[in-house]
Amino acid sequence: MTVLLRRMLGIVPTLAGVVIATFVLTRILPGDPAVFFTSSPTADAETIEAVRQKLGLDLPLWQQFLIYVRDLLHGDLGNSILTGQPVLNDLMQRLPASAELTLAAFLLAVVVAVPLGIAAALRPGSLVDHACRLISTAGVSLPTFVTGLLLIYLFYFLWGLAPEPMGQLDPFIPPPARVTGFLLIDSALSGDREAFVSALGQLVLPATTMAIFAIAPLARMTRASMLGTLGSDFVRTARANGLRRRTIVVSYALRNALLPIVTTLGMVFSYMLGANVLVERVFAWPGVGSYALDALLSLDYAPVQGFMLVMAAVFVVVNLLVDLAYQVIDPRSGLLSHG
Repeated sequence: MTVLLRRMLGIVPTLAGVVIATFVLTRILPGDPAVFFTSSPTADAETIEAVRQKLGLDLPLWQQFLIYVRDLLHGDLGNSILTGQPVLNDLMQRLPASAELTLAAFLLAVVVAVPLGIAAALRPGSLVDHACRLISTAGVSLPTFVTGLLLIYLFYFLWGLAPEPMGQLDPFIPPPARVTGFLLIDSALSGDREAFVSALGQLVLPATTMAIFAIAPLARMTRASMLGTLGSDFVRTARANGLRRRTIVVSYALRNALLPIVTTLGMVFSYMLGANVLVERVFAWPGVGSYALDALLSLDYAPVQGFMLVMAAVFVVVNLLVDLAYQVIDPRSGLLSHG
């Protein structure tokens, strides 16, 4: 059995633990969903009990859990009381919006942070190095919602350079035909230039907000890892042999510095999945984060449980991809070899 297969088998107990945790956490939340969803705040005890029976909240916890697991095995995440729709449908409808935002922010962070970290490592003590440290400190010091509100104030309210933060698309522009769920891709496929420009404009500020959050650890780790490899014996030997600076930096230093950078990339992407909840709320972004937050505030159990399961599954997949990237970068890791 290969190491890769063992890691894939390890996903099963991880997801099982997430299932148990999500069920328990939602059940210990303060408040009674039956009271919340009665039509009147002064509803009598009989009405509240009828709602509890309809929601299955009158059953013992162990029985509720067995029903929950049974439904999960059949691909049923339950129904949302707020929307009246199956949770799986709601998540599939909103997941592309969250994925588009997270991927755009992640790519922006990588494009800025990795070159910045490399440049800072190549010139310790320079203005670039000080700028890298300043950005890293600011990125980890400011919460994402504070950064988002600050960007809205500056670029929308004060300078008028950004559109009003009203979601993915200007409400007066009809959305393109849904193909992938990614508005930029769908508008490009349909040749709708107006929708593409609007979707891109709406994406800039929330993506930048999340990218600032991600740039700090990426730039800091890239700088530290590059400094370590640039001071190693094999780099000094390469310099002594007269190799070109570009070859030394890319082929020797950067390649050997990639392992901790890739690890940080996986961690940052996973953190961004959680950070998008606040960012989506600030920018009225119609993603799964704002959907789950609305459900949490309304004590709507099923969407919260579905959101946590989806995020856990994505987190597990990201970790597996990081492990696979290790094998590509360093075959000595033996991930795909026989155990």
